[in-house]
Amino acid sequence: MGDSRYTRSARHPYNTRSHKTRAVKTPGGKLTGQIIKKASNGPKCMDCKCSLQGIKHLKSTAYKNLKKRERTVSRCYGGAACASCVKMRIVRAFLLEEQKAVKKVLAERNAKK
Repeated sequence: MGDSRYTRSARHPYNTRSHKTRAVKTPGGKLTGQIIKKASNGPKCMDCKCSLQGIKHLKSTAYKNLKKRERTVSRCYGGAACASCVKMRIVRAFLLEEQKAVKKVLAERNAKK
């Protein structure tokens, strides 16, 4: 088996979190180091803090180069809140409106008596 050693491309030789490399063989047969970028956590839901589905996990600066359909989801609060949290918000708003209507009806009944 050949030699598996290679020289790191950047200035400092330490294998830190932001300076990870992987051995890659070039077409010329030479072994070189390829820098690995850190993986992003991606966008999170504003309510439950779970990871949002349908949106790529990129660095925050990389989203500006994406199309709008790749940055968001076609829904109210798309790209900010998950589907279950949006559903819960809609149900809560509906129930509040129902509660107001019931109070109004009860107040009218009491006024008649």
